[in-house]
Amino acid sequence: MVLFLIRRIGHGILVLWLITMAVFALFFVAPSNVAQTLAGRQATPETIAMIKERLGLNLPVWKQYLHFIENALQGNLGYDYYHQVAVTTIIGQALPITLSLALGASVIWLLLGVFNGVISAVHPRSLADRGLTLFSLFFYSFPSFLLGLLLLYFLYFRLTLAGFTWFPAGGYVGITQGLGAWVQHLVLPWIALALLLAATYTRLTRGSMLDVLGEDYIRTARSKGIRESRVIVRHGLRSALTPVVTQFGIDLGQLIGGVVVIETVFSLPGLGQTAVVAINQQDLPVIIGIVLFASAAVVVSNILVDILYAVLDPRVRLH
Repeated sequence: MVLFLIRRIGHGILVLWLITMAVFALFFVAPSNVAQTLAGRQATPETIAMIKERLGLNLPVWKQYLHFIENALQGNLGYDYYHQVAVTTIIGQALPITLSLALGASVIWLLLGVFNGVISAVHPRSLADRGLTLFSLFFYSFPSFLLGLLLLYFLYFRLTLAGFTWFPAGGYVGITQGLGAWVQHLVLPWIALALLLAATYTRLTRGSMLDVLGEDYIRTARSKGIRESRVIVRHGLRSALTPVVTQFGIDLGQLIGGVVVIETVFSLPGLGQTAVVAINQQDLPVIIGIVLFASAAVVVSNILVDILYAVLDPRVRLH
């Protein structure tokens, strides 16, 4: 286990280093008019040159990259161009919002997707199976922004007109201000995100369960008189969860890096919305910081998924 972790962490560090090169090349080597944007359209060349010098944009590319890596290794991802706020501070302010959205929705889509997938696999080609398959295909092809807007229209706008103020229009309230208010402001984004991803997990669980339920050891367990519910949950579902865990690790790692569309629709100032604002303003340190954080989240989630393999399926060994 120790050697496995060392090897995977080493691979993760290599991946992050390659990402820093790619991101740096994309945002620093490519032509940009950041200094012009900050200085304004009527700024003199002297003012633009002064801004470039202050931001270090006048240095050779290799010096900019070494300076960036040196600061990053010390936990310093630079400062916002417009307000001179540390990028780590900006990420720290937006991260709890994105984490609240991603983790809350993940509980819903896992329970819904796995439950629906098991029901479909246990009763293949039944009415329930066909209905759940239709449910999966419907939400799988549904645009996320449209689903969010529909939820806002029916569960916020229409209910508010009818005198029911159960759901707010958007925004975020921290859990420190009350569990009820925190849930109330996040329940619609949770539902929107969970419905979109539960469709994938329903189809994934169904296919994996059908394969597992056809294995010899499942027939052996049934021949021994073990209860069907125990066969399905203890022997079947545990092995069938391996591809589900893989997909979950990828999805959760990506979502922790920002849920751009859902955060924008529901006015949640998380990492996704922060990244969109930074891109529109060409605020390069903020963009790079969020990309690196999102990449690190994916790397860490993949390592945790590999460890969970051995826990869920004893046939899997870490190498």
